[in-house]
Amino acid sequence: MGKRRFDESDARIRPPRSTRPRSKDRPDYSSAVRATVIAVERGRYQCVLESGTEISAMKARELGKNSIVVGDNVGVVGDVSGTEGSLARVVNVMERKNSLSRTIDDAGAFEKTIAANIDQMVIVASVTNPEPRIGFVDRCLAVAFDQGISPILVMTKADLGSSEEFLKNYSALDIHVLTVRRDRDPNDLRALLLEKTSVFIGHSGVGKSTLVNHLLGNESRRTGNVNMVTGRGRHTSSSAIAMQISQRGWIIDTPGIRSFGLEHVDINRIVASFSELSEVISQCPKNCSHDEAACALNDFLANQPQSKERISSLRRLLSFKSQPIT
Repeated sequence: MGKRRFDESDARIRPPRSTRPRSKDRPDYSSAVRATVIAVERGRYQCVLESGTEISAMKARELGKNSIVVGDNVGVVGDVSGTEGSLARVVNVMERKNSLSRTIDDAGAFEKTIAANIDQMVIVASVTNPEPRIGFVDRCLAVAFDQGISPILVMTKADLGSSEEFLKNYSALDIHVLTVRRDRDPNDLRALLLEKTSVFIGHSGVGKSTLVNHLLGNESRRTGNVNMVTGRGRHTSSSAIAMQISQRGWIIDTPGIRSFGLEHVDINRIVASFSELSEVISQCPKNCSHDEAACALNDFLANQPQSKERISSLRRLLSFKSQPIT
């Protein structure tokens, strides 16, 4: 028997997975209701409507992973009654005016956004236990200046020591600086937070959640102690959450963090925040690091010695990429 020859009749064509034609129609979300995300937990989004009603929602699949954070203004459809067991759906995220992000390990490969649409950043450091860290505060300020967020530096545990020496590093910056004690109500800070959206950020153990509880007058955030061996705090806040402090004022408490990479920050926006130095900086050589022999700030400093602290602050903030991530 001769060898069989194959022809086109022997070819088998795999049938398509679906014979249903793909539609070009897209869902109409014109009736979506505006809401603000106040908490994200295990695939559920706690939102508050403009009417003040709180609802629970899930995310539309087309929005993708990690696309919604606390502070986002979103559009929701479905059951927005807020009754127990009801579930709406987030279908779009409105443009953010700014965001608080950090780069994981400073590798630039993964930028994690923590919160969005922020008016103020409250940087919380403690006078002692754990000791305040210049590098961490500088990095927070760099993000604030980059995103157009007004920074507020708060020193906690003022009843345990003095922060005067540490605060000299920031005397030349135009920022609010406050100290708070554990045995006194933080009224001065509360006054700055009304009618604003303020994000709190700080190392674990500095008393951030305790401070938030005092401001709100409740025990909404768990608190923890500092490890006496490592000097570091225990993470008591596992996710960011927004809590209302006035009719239009919100506090966003973030998890205590131990690293804060800033590979994503635009140096030019930090420089722009020092408006009185912008004309001088415009005379610098191309790609100037602003801390080299040819920098125009050197000549300016020779003629304006009173600007020394201000220029030193700028140069320190610009050096964040060479600082250890602490």
